[in-house]
Order: sequence, then structure tokens, then C-alpha cells
Amino acid sequence: MSALPAPKTYTVEQYLDLERNSLEGKCEFVDGQIFAMAGASREHNLIGVNIVRELSNQLKGRPCEAYANDMRVKAAEAKGYHYPDIAVVCGKPEFEDGQMDTLLNPTVLVEILSSSTEAYDRGDKFAGYRKIHSLREYILVSQDKPLIERYVRQGDAWILTETSGLDGMVNLESIGCVLAMSEVYDRVFDKSTGD
Repeated sequence: MSALPAPKTYTVEQYLDLERNSLEGKCEFVDGQIFAMAGASREHNLIGVNIVRELSNQLKGRPCEAYANDMRVKAAEAKGYHYPDIAVVCGKPEFEDGQMDTLLNPTVLVEILSSSTEAYDRGDKFAGYRKIHSLREYILVSQDKPLIERYVRQGDAWILTETSGLDGMVNLESIGCVLAMSEVYDRVFDKSTGD
């Protein structure tokens, strides 16, 4: 029996060069490894658009910006680059370099869960995100049922609260916004039945 070849290890510079110049589609980078990202479902896309719309409306005229899908976030201490579904920064955004495509100081990160990414979003990805000092809230959004899990940084701990059902509200204290579950899940679930 022969051994499998070791996966190729990339430097940060190689990864960024590939991302910016030659790869088709988005890839995440973790500790020297590059991982391709898959496309998203109808529900995933609707939920993402709904959340960005709600946040953008509430953040209008304030020193905050919301980014959807394509803003890469660097978790420097975790040696990783990720694409959250939504990133929000309040205050002056800080970027890795003049390309302004890698955010260093997100305040809130949102991931919309899918069967193929849920374990990663809850596990290693969240572990990397927790090392971003500016991050105050991490939001996990189910696309299978109206459920949002909100993790809030309190010192060195992360406190979880859950909101379920279409009549709930999720208070994002760190950015002064509120997400109505009925708006997050608009066109995804029937408001009269929650299905």
C-alpha cells in the first residue's frame, strides 16, 4: 500500500495571488490549505439578501458598513481567510492592503447554515473567528427552519441565545440593529404556518 501524497501547502502570498488573479470562484485559506467554496441554494440566497437589506436600511447614515458574500475576512491569529455570508464593520474598516478586499476588523459575522458547511461553521470556522479581536457577535442562521443562534462575546466567553419562529426578533446590540425573523425568512417560509 502506498501513502497518499501530502496536500500542497501555500503561503499567504500565493493564496492571495491565486484568489485575486487566477482562481475562478471563491476559496478559503486555513493554515496553508486552500478550500473551494460551493454555490448556495435558493433559500440561502434569499435569507442572505433579506438580512443584508435589513441591516443596510438600519445602518444607513451611521458609521457602519455591511458586506455580502464577497468580502474576505482575515482571522490573522488563526492563520485563515474566510468568506462569511455577511460581515458588518462599525467604525473605520481596516483592510490588509491597498486592494481593500480583506477585512481585518469585523464587528458582526453571519453564516447561513447548510448541510455541507454547518459543522465547519460551528467548529473550526468559529474557532478562527473567535480570534478576531474586533468581533462582537457571531450569527448562525438556519435555512431549514426559522432559527437564529446569536453568540455574543463577553470577555473571553461567548454567550449563546436562540430565537425561533417567525414572530421573534434578534437584537444585534453591537451594531444597534434588530432583525425581525419574519423579514429574515421572507419568501422562505409561509408566514401563516412557518413552513
